[in-house]
Amino acid sequence: MASDDDDVSVGLIEVYRHRLQELIVVDRVLDYLEFIEYDQKEQIRQKAKTDGDIAATNLLISAVIKKPHTLGWFTAFVDALKHSGCHSAAEYMQVNPPRPEVEAENDTCVKLIHLLSPSLVEMPTEEVRLHCFSKGLISQEDSELIETTTTNKGPISGARELLKCIVRAPPGWFSTFLDILRETDHKNLCELTGRPSDFDNKGSDDKLPSLMDESTGSAAAAAESCDSPQLNDISLSEEPEADLYEAVSTDPRQLPHSLEPPQRAAGDPEKADIVLRHYQKDVARPALEGENIIICLPTGSGKTRVAVYITKKHLDCRRAEGCSGKVVVLVNKVPLVEQHYSAEFLPFLKPSYKVERVSGDCQLKISFTEIVKNNDVIICTAQILENFLERSNNGEDEGVKLSDLTLIVIDECHHTQKGEVYNHIMMRYLMQKHKNRRLKKEQKEPVPLPQILGLTASPGVGAATIMKKAEDHILRICANLDASKIMTRSLGEHKREPRKVVQTVEDRKEDPFGDVIKNIMNAIHAHAELSPTSDLGSQNYEQWVVQKERIAATEENQKVRVCAEHLRQYSEGLNLSNTIRMRDAFSFLNKYYDEEIKKKATPDDEQDIQITDTERFLFNLFKDKKEELQKLADNPQYENDSLTKLRSKVLHEFSSRKAARGIIFTKTRRSAIALSQWIQENSKFADIGVKASYMIGGGDQSVVKPMTTAEQRDVLTKFRDGDVNLLIATTVAEEGLDIAACNFVIRYGLVTNEIAMIQAQGRGRAEDSSYTLVEVKNSGVAEKECVNEYRINMMNKAIDKIRALDQADYDKRILEFQIQAIMEEKVRMTKKKQKCMQYEKGEVKFSCRSCSKPVCTGEDIQIIENMHRVNVTPEFSQLFNKRENTTLQERLLDYETNYFIACKDCGQRWGSMMLYKGIDCPCLHVKNFVVTFNGKKISKCTKWSELAIKFPAFDYAEHASRLVDDEDTN
Repeated sequence: MASDDDDVSVGLIEVYRHRLQELIVVDRVLDYLEFIEYDQKEQIRQKAKTDGDIAATNLLISAVIKKPHTLGWFTAFVDALKHSGCHSAAEYMQVNPPRPEVEAENDTCVKLIHLLSPSLVEMPTEEVRLHCFSKGLISQEDSELIETTTTNKGPISGARELLKCIVRAPPGWFSTFLDILRETDHKNLCELTGRPSDFDNKGSDDKLPSLMDESTGSAAAAAESCDSPQLNDISLSEEPEADLYEAVSTDPRQLPHSLEPPQRAAGDPEKADIVLRHYQKDVARPALEGENIIICLPTGSGKTRVAVYITKKHLDCRRAEGCSGKVVVLVNKVPLVEQHYSAEFLPFLKPSYKVERVSGDCQLKISFTEIVKNNDVIICTAQILENFLERSNNGEDEGVKLSDLTLIVIDECHHTQKGEVYNHIMMRYLMQKHKNRRLKKEQKEPVPLPQILGLTASPGVGAATIMKKAEDHILRICANLDASKIMTRSLGEHKREPRKVVQTVEDRKEDPFGDVIKNIMNAIHAHAELSPTSDLGSQNYEQWVVQKERIAATEENQKVRVCAEHLRQYSEGLNLSNTIRMRDAFSFLNKYYDEEIKKKATPDDEQDIQITDTERFLFNLFKDKKEELQKLADNPQYENDSLTKLRSKVLHEFSSRKAARGIIFTKTRRSAIALSQWIQENSKFADIGVKASYMIGGGDQSVVKPMTTAEQRDVLTKFRDGDVNLLIATTVAEEGLDIAACNFVIRYGLVTNEIAMIQAQGRGRAEDSSYTLVEVKNSGVAEKECVNEYRINMMNKAIDKIRALDQADYDKRILEFQIQAIMEEKVRMTKKKQKCMQYEKGEVKFSCRSCSKPVCTGEDIQIIENMHRVNVTPEFSQLFNKRENTTLQERLLDYETNYFIACKDCGQRWGSMMLYKGIDCPCLHVKNFVVTFNGKKISKCTKWSELAIKFPAFDYAEHASRLVDDEDTN
């Protein structure tokens, strides 16, 4: 909408207002601005004469952004900047400012010119003017103005005008200007700026020693002898500190490693100091003063860089006070550990501090506790810290305490909600903070707690539909993070939004493939006497089928249970035919039935497993329609319109850009793989240089083979390097991943909530990026996108209202939410304890979900690594067959899972066969069983966490010795 674009443009002008004041020549710009009235122009010109250009520019900007806006006002403003010679100002308005470090260096050069102007005005003005004009440092109008001033008022006044003009030139002007001074035989002035007279001319990009090192050079000497308040800002760098990658001393008399940096080894890489933009400094300010805050900035705006800056300042302050600092950076996805480590924290902190990363994928065989002790900054997945906090809570030696840490950085902190691991960690923090209040009242020493820094692009609004609920949702996240403030800047204040397009699809005129599947489903409904209440293939239908399967399993109604299971597969087939190719949908169904038939035979084919009449009916139903489905699947005439729209969009992006690089987000792992294959098999894509690959999650809950972390990292590296230029990904790539060169994003039939929408849009970080939503039948994504836009608007207004709260009111509301959270946690823990005690006294039984055969009791089950429930009784081994499972991976742990186990009677999968330290351990997946507790069947139990039973730890020694005894007997 035009009004939205206007708001973004106004925000952009406001955030760069201070730059425009330095770069705009008011008189010249006014000549090209036709939408400002004549009287107002004269008022601005008068302001320039009386108060100078900066004050006049302020008045000019106010006139430009004043509502109501005329059509095309922003484009006219940018054109006026270009035509008036204010090209640097125009670059900022086109969201193409210099990099922060270049911008900061340029500011230093400008201040140096102001500082040394009493000496620089002695230059031969006319000669320098000609050189500056020929080198492009000043415009034609600048040159004429300087010449006129020199003629009328003398060379010194002309020199002042020249210095005023050159500092408006694009970055890089400083070195060129020094070359001109040297060429005009003013080596003394060149030396005064810090550049030796015999310095070789190496181009305009050379950096001055005096700008990078305040301890050397004439400029530093000049700075020390001058009382100007600007002098403190001349140097942007600190003295490089030593590397800490040395052996840690065991001498207790020495200071901790973060207090006494050893000498840096020769040849170690050194990164320039961290330079922040103005809006980044603003949001970082409270954290630098030691406050707990949330930084809420749009994706791509440098939140992580701000966190690195705060981390360094935190450690610097601790070191200056003679205390050691300990920073933990928490992320919620394994790939982010390596990204934050190698791209951000290590390059900027390594010269001074020890940085290490740890994740479930990490090859470090050292204890996490030792890593925390021996490093200053630890980047890890949140679950690892939570595991070791729990160990400490249980009194184990290998634990970590919150009091060991001085700063915790929580990436994607909007996940600090109920059920999330971030919230478990912060709940420990809040409960200790609550205890500390009591300790202070009792005049006892409180337990030290770390500072908290949360980072997010969007806190979201939860389930809110009204503003009050949205505020409560955001305040609850602030309370969970114990944040005293939420610091933010809107997207429009630093970055233009990507171009957004919604591609609606037309329904197929004919869908014979889908019609055949629906006919099969209706035949199954009739067989099982089921009456669906929603459209086949819809999300409501799938929920209905899942519910029917769950109830039937509990009631031991195997006819309905198996029919519901097959109906779910056909529903998925319908969705696949609407999302990807019909042949992919057919392949999915065909593979499913092949696997089901394989279940009905033992691995050695010696005997057939029982097949019920219902299963035989279902197998024959697919067999009868298989040939027809295959024939229809190969007919491109009936392909879905969504795929056509996607093809057109991808072809357009790659043919209209010099270097296209994009991401397609899709709903399922299966569709991501199928879309990647579809693109690779289509010659039209290859002809325009499309190189596609897919990226999916690493968990093995899905029947689709998961991606290992190494495979994910490999794909991302290829994508960043350009070896892959089109990534097809599930939501695993939405949050946090830094893919700066991406210039188009497509969400293909996938819309979740407003947070995911902001994250997905943020993947497109390159200039002129686009964001496209392609609708898919039965997905309702266009409507959901509209709802999400409304929710984002609500979220931004809620954040503004929270930021406008009086601090006392804010603190009061936060405290109420924290006390409520603590009370809820205590109630939850009490209920959990009671439930565990209740279950410990009761009897738990497990029966096969498919044939209802009794399998085992809770007394037969033990737990490995507090995670894997196994049954190693000799009786249990007689009840199942072992089959090779191609979807399970070899893990870099103490066990392998290359097989699954299945019921001998019906072929139902029960779990996987683990090889744990040389022992075969049948590992049970509770979702494959009907669970009975004290004679009552539990209707829903898909995860072991839903069954609060405390199983005994696996006794490895007992089972190993029993196996040895058996072998000796044989």
